Amino acid sequence: MRIEGSRIAVLGGRTGLLGQALACAFDNAGALTFPLSRQDCDVLDPMSVEQWLDKNDPDLLVNATGYTQVDLAEDEPEKAFALNGTVPPLLATLAARRAIPFVHYSTDFVFNGRKRTPYTEYDEPDASSVYGISKADGERGLLKLGYKRTLIIRISWLFGPGRTNFVKKILGLADAHENLTVVDDQTGSPSYAPDIAENTLRLLEKDATGLFHLANSGATSWHGLASTAVALADKACTVSPVPTTAYPTKATRPPYSVLDLSKFTRTTGLTPRPWEDALRQYVVDDLGLGA
Repeated sequence: MRIEGSRIAVLGGRTGLLGQALACAFDNAGALTFPLSRQDCDVLDPMSVEQWLDKNDPDLLVNATGYTQVDLAEDEPEKAFALNGTVPPLLATLAARRAIPFVHYSTDFVFNGRKRTPYTEYDEPDASSVYGISKADGERGLLKLGYKRTLIIRISWLFGPGRTNFVKKILGLADAHENLTVVDDQTGSPSYAPDIAENTLRLLEKDATGLFHLANSGATSWHGLASTAVALADKACTVSPVPTTAYPTKATRPPYSVLDLSKFTRTTGLTPRPWEDALRQYVVDDLGLGA
């Protein structure tokens, strides 16, 4: 599709980490963007969304909302399944009624993490947490609905400007402590929200549909991400590696969830930049720290 001049609704676009990045990317590409929050329309109330769509008539509907509290989801499965499982196919149905494309974001947590090679779009989801199961349920609902203009993008380890995230938390802790410990036996693909947004546009320009994996290139552990961020910010803090067992959590995390990005590259001709380069932009340019 042609982005310039299009009317684009971004659910979660007013306050969400990814949603804000998407709204900015669409704006920069010349679209008329509607960044929406729950005050504008409540995704848990399809009638509210339908009324907004009838009134504003967008050319594209993007769902960047979701229940993302991984540990809390273990105690609030109904809330997680409502937002992550039930809402996506309902939104896709509203898009289908208008014959407009629908974009939805999922997660690396749909996998159990027992692989040791990057996960492709053809690997079967087998989540270990309520959060992951609820996100996989949303994917399944969309695939079962079968609306042909649906694009599902799995992302992972998201960081970026506009909202608290793992990297920002670590840098805050590095100001208050001389030593930090971070788990080093979970490996994944960091994703810089503005890069995810830009590369979403590249997929839309190719009229891509179906399931895609998207992140920055390369892989690291949480310890690797944290220690690199602290070094880039020139913080006087030591970051030491520890096993997952040192930080018991309610929800089980996949020990390995690196995403294979080759389908994205085949479709667009582009290779996402390395996570280290994206992290440098976030720490130095967005946060104004370090060099």
